[in-house]
Amino acid sequence: MYYKYITLLALLLGSTAKPMAGEVHEFTLDNGLQLIVKEDHRAPVVVTQVWYKVGASYEEAGKTGLSHMLEHMMFKGTAKYSPGEFSRIMAANGASENAFTGTDYTAYFQTLEKSRLHISFEMEADRMRHLVLTEKEFVKERQVVTEERRTRTEDKPISQTNEHFMATAYQTSPYHNPVIGWMSDIQNYTLADLEAWYQRWYAPNNATVVVVGDVEPQAVLALAKQHFGPLKPSQITPPSPRPEVEQFGLKRITIKLPAKLPYLMMGYKVPALKTIAEENQWKVYALEVLAYILDGGDSTRLSKNLVRGQQIATSASAGYDPFSRLTDLFTFSGIPTNAHTVPELEKALREQIQQLQTTLVDKAELDRIKTQLRASQVYELDSIFYQGMKIGLLETVGLDWRIFDTYLENVKAVTAEQVQAVARQYLIDKNLTIAVLEPINEENK
Repeated sequence: MYYKYITLLALLLGSTAKPMAGEVHEFTLDNGLQLIVKEDHRAPVVVTQVWYKVGASYEEAGKTGLSHMLEHMMFKGTAKYSPGEFSRIMAANGASENAFTGTDYTAYFQTLEKSRLHISFEMEADRMRHLVLTEKEFVKERQVVTEERRTRTEDKPISQTNEHFMATAYQTSPYHNPVIGWMSDIQNYTLADLEAWYQRWYAPNNATVVVVGDVEPQAVLALAKQHFGPLKPSQITPPSPRPEVEQFGLKRITIKLPAKLPYLMMGYKVPALKTIAEENQWKVYALEVLAYILDGGDSTRLSKNLVRGQQIATSASAGYDPFSRLTDLFTFSGIPTNAHTVPELEKALREQIQQLQTTLVDKAELDRIKTQLRASQVYELDSIFYQGMKIGLLETVGLDWRIFDTYLENVKAVTAEQVQAVARQYLIDKNLTIAVLEPINEENK
């Protein structure tokens, strides 16, 4: 904990220290596998993460959800290990392990005592190229995914609204599709589809292995060469480019479902670091600061003005991800109080946006927000898991992990005029999609 507060103190005093620099070691094996090792010797623990450059945004129409389904099937065994054996061996060695699929990546991770790193490498390398996919396990796991979709999306009105909101906001971008896939696709793709997806994307030259913890980099490299080195690379063909078409006006949908409360979702199309010219990257950092001005904690504008002040909303939030692979959304969401309506909440959110467009953020507020934003990033780095997440995510979406070394200074450099400029340029109706959840009685469904 002492380390964390010393680092944070340096940040708050305006240090230009680079939180990732000097501790990260990069290697590329002969088969194309990228290995990134970050030393952190505070505890005898290691996190290992295997990131594949494939996710929901790589999928074609009619085959949505394949990446997520394959994530499930990666625990179903190889020629060497039977189904469930991976997790059983990890548990026997005191490891915590899991996996996740996103729009732009699929990742597998374990946290282990440092002497057990070889177990992770041996088993991850085995299933990288030697997964055994059977009809029996496929049919069983497809039912699991079907139920997961039903309980997490179709039985939850807000989740359904968010899904339809994304499908409306994006017309041609693959971000149109949900990560879990559309139900009809889940129920109709075949084992052959899954096998083809595995063979297409799961290869050492499409993977980044990130290791963070109490390790010696050359020893990790030797282990990687031993276990991953013999794997043969594949011919990786990038997915077809599907850029989002220009939007020419506000899009609005109403979702009518049995629900206890109404709900509002708003999203403006905005660039990410990956999709904007280098000379305009300041706009991404200004959007990041803008998101924190609105929703960076209990003292920021949405909470202070709409929830506690005017009491228009029981909840109100804003969000932005600068690290997506494709054009993304700057989002707002909220639930009105019983005394107010969704139109009143929308009006209140628009007033907050308009204020940012017409009135410069004063220096005291801007400095406070930037300090909070930068501190939150530094606090995350106290976790070896999130250190790995930062590196793996940036590399997998096509950015250099060193971006995070300049991230803090770029945030610090954002001016009030830049915040106003991006609010005026991007938070306009031409870029806007709105979804409203309108509750109905079950009998009127």
